[in-house]
Amino acid sequence: MISALYIAAGFALLVAGGDLLVRWASKLAAGLGISSMVIGLTVVAFGTSAPELAVSIAAAWKGNAEIALGNVVGSNIFNVLFILGLSACFAPLVVQRSFLRRELPIMIGASLSVWIFGLDGRIGPLEGGFLLAAAVGFTWWLVREGRNAPPAANLDAVTNVPLRPAVLPLVAGIGFSLVLLVAGSKLLVAGAVAVAQSFGVSELVIGLTIVAAGTSLPEVAASVAATLRGERDIAIGNVVGSNIFNILAVLGGSSLLAPAGMPVSPVAMGFDIPVMMAVALLCLPVFMSGGQVSRLEGVLFLALYGGYTALLVFTSRQPDFDRMGLLVGSIGLIGLVVAWEFIRARSRTNRST
Repeated sequence: MISALYIAAGFALLVAGGDLLVRWASKLAAGLGISSMVIGLTVVAFGTSAPELAVSIAAAWKGNAEIALGNVVGSNIFNVLFILGLSACFAPLVVQRSFLRRELPIMIGASLSVWIFGLDGRIGPLEGGFLLAAAVGFTWWLVREGRNAPPAANLDAVTNVPLRPAVLPLVAGIGFSLVLLVAGSKLLVAGAVAVAQSFGVSELVIGLTIVAAGTSLPEVAASVAATLRGERDIAIGNVVGSNIFNILAVLGGSSLLAPAGMPVSPVAMGFDIPVMMAVALLCLPVFMSGGQVSRLEGVLFLALYGGYTALLVFTSRQPDFDRMGLLVGSIGLIGLVVAWEFIRARSRTNRST
């Protein structure tokens, strides 16, 4: 009974916090003269990644650095497959051309850097410092570029306020909405973990699924709310920005705080990190196919995440299962999807010309 109340209260806080965050972030974009995409990539993305930051930093500080790595990798897979997929099911997400040339390659490169830095079995403090410095440089570059870009054309119609509102009250409002999101995610995760344990689900599976997904619940609420309110730039920017922030800032900061750096297990190097890279690469053809993420592609993303979660549950119950064969099969499946999306993008381009 208490678990059900936690879950209900968590959902209520997430819905309220997500809606308020999008409202105030949109108004802040107008007040600062910055595009909605940049606000999604910075204020919304960094703010909704607060749970990942809190969990990973605390885990690294206590010496449980593997939890920090698993949280980041699992959250990034969840962000793309589940959040983008769910948002696209509500309404197709339009992708700007500039986004394909700039932010998306950065997300792919950041995902690849985790695998490169982990080749020696750990991400050391020096590599963590490099990632953290890259996070600062990425944020500075986004804000500089964003001030030169025009705000969204429909911004005033969506927010229903003048284009130059007071900034400080909006910042306070964003902070309040983030508090609601974090509180809601904690309640929902606590309730879900209790329910999962009552059904005999192992702690390993709970950590790989519920905890990783739970720390991404603010992104879910913010992206779906942005999609429903017509701010689809914020929805896409939130996901991509959160993934970049998770790797550069959360993983970088955790690697600096971990006493001996961030250990990277062979299992993570052989399965979870390659899946994260493949998922990031999958965004390229999907975003290129007609310049949007369609409802069909949203369903495909959700199906892939469901398959990934099912594989996690299966392999946790079968410790001797051939993970290398599983990895090859998973990447092969994603490769087929990538090839299909490239063919669709090419056919659409030919028809338009």
